[in-house]
Amino acid sequence: MVNEKRLIESFMELVKIDSISREERNLADFLIEKLEGFGLDVIVDQAGEKVKSNSGNIIARLKGNIKKATPIMFSAHMDTVVPGKNIKPVCDGEKIVSDGTTILGADDKAAIAALLEVLHIIKENNIPCGDIEIVFSICEEIGLYGAKNLDLSELKSQIGFVLDAGGQVGGITTSAPSQNSIEFIIRGKAAHAGAEPEKGINAIQVAGFALSRMKLGRIDEETTTNIGIISGGKATNIVPDKVTLKGEVRSRNKKKLEKYTEQLKKIAEDTAQEYKTKAEIKINREYDCYNLSSDDRTVKIAIRAAEKIGLLPSFHASGGGSDANIFNKKGFPSVVLAIGMEKVHTVDEYILVKNLKNTAEYVLSIINTVISGKN
Repeated sequence: MVNEKRLIESFMELVKIDSISREERNLADFLIEKLEGFGLDVIVDQAGEKVKSNSGNIIARLKGNIKKATPIMFSAHMDTVVPGKNIKPVCDGEKIVSDGTTILGADDKAAIAALLEVLHIIKENNIPCGDIEIVFSICEEIGLYGAKNLDLSELKSQIGFVLDAGGQVGGITTSAPSQNSIEFIIRGKAAHAGAEPEKGINAIQVAGFALSRMKLGRIDEETTTNIGIISGGKATNIVPDKVTLKGEVRSRNKKKLEKYTEQLKKIAEDTAQEYKTKAEIKINREYDCYNLSSDDRTVKIAIRAAEKIGLLPSFHASGGGSDANIFNKKGFPSVVLAIGMEKVHTVDEYILVKNLKNTAEYVLSIINTVISGKN
């Protein structure tokens, strides 16, 4: 039923539309026209104004022809990471890549292309379905801001499927971490680096000592820590009086999240005190973890839908967050599904055509599984 040629052309067209985070408007306009052409009711919320994007989240509704079916939601995000402008996709018939100067944007436009193809199929063939809602979110890549500012009371759906994971189609993300962002500001004391350096306190050096004491990287199978940004100093002839470190702690275990966040905080504070200066520390919970069992309704549906079309369902624990973290925290049951994208966030990103096709077929199978009532 999936029109492979049309699906490829749709994906290639989508990735050519620039939509880096906070600049999703052109893609949103394109999608609104497509969705309305399929007969969906479409609204754009006010999330963009809150997060300084030029578009809000898109919420689209397809009225089903099976009244008793559970209303369901499919979600994908519109924004891409950088370098994500002027993407030139290349398809050899089996694999789609960029020209090597940018990302491809399969994260998450492969999901969008699959959903548009499903709408084509439903319209062309009058496929039986319940009410379906589609959410295309903004600013997922920079902090899940679209989902955080989505009013879930606007949705009529009872469960959600977020199409936003790498790996073979059939993969089901049953667990994802919480994340704390951390900012350390180490205060030193300025002095002339050549005339009287002994009168200063080098904030960069103090930060370096603190970093050398921090355990960074993989802590265990469910916990990671990282310092990813360091900035400070004004000139080579001035002892720097301030340096800022920005990082994160992630864990699928909330106790470990707090333990290692506190550990990094204490190291920064103790090191600063040792060198007679201060550390200012800001900690923010970016999102909360979720853990699903094989008995959760969304997971059971995902398993049955995969098996129906010959896909091998598999369970995965993620090291990254997604809109599903926000949806689940807000009490809206959601699960993340793999769509076959590989090497995302790099210029080597690619997707196999068969996975584009499998994703569309998987969505159709989920719709069919839901109306069957065996979930």
